[in-house]
Amino acid sequence: MSNFNSAAVKEYLIELQDLIVARLEQVDGKKFRRDSWDRPAGGTSTGLSAGSGRCCILEEGNVLERGGVAFSHVMGASMPSSATAHRPELAGRRWEAMGVSLVLHPRNPYAPTTHMNVRMFVAMKEGETPVFWFGGGMDLTPYYGFEEDAVHFHQACKNALAPFGADLHPKYKKWCDEYFYIKHRNEPRGIGGIFFDDLSAPDFDTAFGIQQSVGDHFLSAYVPILERRKDMPYGERERDFQLYRRGRYVEFNLVIDRGTIFGLQSNGRTESILLSMPPLVKWRYDWHPEKGTAEAKLYEEFLAPRDWV
Repeated sequence: MSNFNSAAVKEYLIELQDLIVARLEQVDGKKFRRDSWDRPAGGTSTGLSAGSGRCCILEEGNVLERGGVAFSHVMGASMPSSATAHRPELAGRRWEAMGVSLVLHPRNPYAPTTHMNVRMFVAMKEGETPVFWFGGGMDLTPYYGFEEDAVHFHQACKNALAPFGADLHPKYKKWCDEYFYIKHRNEPRGIGGIFFDDLSAPDFDTAFGIQQSVGDHFLSAYVPILERRKDMPYGERERDFQLYRRGRYVEFNLVIDRGTIFGLQSNGRTESILLSMPPLVKWRYDWHPEKGTAEAKLYEEFLAPRDWV
């Protein structure tokens, strides 16, 4: 475990949160609320998480109807089952996790929702070397598809991974397509991006470097799209479809997302865990878009795995 340095990871994550929030404030014109929190330990035998963090939240902005950029650093006495599903040999160990997670829900239906997360997890046992791994990624969830937006976002994702080998982007893109899939709906959540988890090889420096590059490329991947779409005229039809499709976002986050499930299982801070929820959502019974409409085009041309770059 060459050069393992959790302090460096924490410093990077805090700086990343500040950078992203400052740029989003420039685009929106309103300030994020900065909510720092600190949670004392719940006792060494309880397994409940302790830690600290900061939630930066913007509600009813000029551009963002709701946007959250959260940093958290939490720890516990016994790893939750969601964290050991792929590593059962680590069950019962003390653990530490830190990361930055964001979800942005623009008001304009032509501007896509986006999600980004970069994190590190460490499992510890007395007398043994700590086991670490990184995870994260970013993805795009449009309500109305624009090919130039999809190409731009996926190119930025590819650029983030390019310094670490040509094999990473196809691997992490496929992983993203498979992970952000709503099985009970038999459809993707959006048009994907990149996703990775359980990353510790070949060494700490390389794995940390990949995490940093993904985080550093987020603004260039998303902000140009947001700026292109935020002022497009729209009506009740587009708004109604946006709220309907947001329901898929909620379903994925509450039913499937490993980060949400981990947070709830570890008795984490609820406001931070559910920061990703959109402010307004609609559900309908057995609804389908009319053929030939822009809404149908989303399903036919965008909500399917595709090589955009």
